[in-house]
Amino acid sequence: MTQRQKILIVDDAPINIQVLNEALQRDYHTFFATSGRDALRIAAEVVPDLVLLDVMMPEMDGYEVCRAMKANAELRDIPVVFVTAMSQQEDETVGLELGAVDYITKPFNPVIVRLRVRNQLELKRQRDMLARLSLLDGLTGIPNRRAFDDYYQREWKRALRCKRELSILLVDIDYFKGYNDAYGHLAGDDCLRRLSVGLSASLSRPADFMARYGGEEFIGVLPETDCCGALVIAEEIRCKVEAMGIAHVSSPLRQLVTVSVGVASMVPERGVDAAELISIADKALYRAKSEGRNRVVCEEMSSANGHAGGAD
Repeated sequence: MTQRQKILIVDDAPINIQVLNEALQRDYHTFFATSGRDALRIAAEVVPDLVLLDVMMPEMDGYEVCRAMKANAELRDIPVVFVTAMSQQEDETVGLELGAVDYITKPFNPVIVRLRVRNQLELKRQRDMLARLSLLDGLTGIPNRRAFDDYYQREWKRALRCKRELSILLVDIDYFKGYNDAYGHLAGDDCLRRLSVGLSASLSRPADFMARYGGEEFIGVLPETDCCGALVIAEEIRCKVEAMGIAHVSSPLRQLVTVSVGVASMVPERGVDAAELISIADKALYRAKSEGRNRVVCEEMSSANGHAGGAD
């Protein structure tokens, strides 16, 4: 069953909320706020698919609420439909310039309300689908580099705020150019797809994240995971890939497809760039490859003194 879309109705007059709710509650999950500040709080909690927002409210009017939503990265993409008794063209212009998508005028016509809401929610559904597709790698179907960048920045900030360990895995397919030369690029694409499924399945916690980083490289994010824990997961990934038994006649490593994994862990601190952790993982991956491949190497850095120490 498709989950019902969520609508936040904001109006300081309870009777208006009641009328709108009666028109919409059968088809949507409705939430209510009678002030601008409550609207922002509830929007942050439930992240609705649409906000029906009264313009004329005391203390904080609809325009201020809309402006605050558009300034919030978590709320800015939620479509806002202003509800107003005003009909002057300049008032509509103000709302549309702030980012509102439509107007509904009082007194309400329930049929018109339902149609306008349905149209805006369908547009949002399509935008959300396109946004999701833009974050997937076209070949493998797992998250792409852009999705990784977004997720990693969020987790870096959360680890910084909570002072928790964060780990990165960089996974590289050993001798993949030789695989393509021996079997052809179509077989190489199929190999990437098979490994993508295996790598993603190796991460069991909901917060763990795996993406295609580019070419034959994959990257994983392990929140609240120290070097020892990340090493365990990385070794499980290495063993799982080897156990898949994908033939690779050009590889000197048992003539099977294998991977090398670079692991890096740290507790983020202010003044340390998020790219530093990826750079450390890249150095660990370089070590894994230079020391014979088909292995895992971890680098753990203390951000207080900038020193990275290795662990195999």
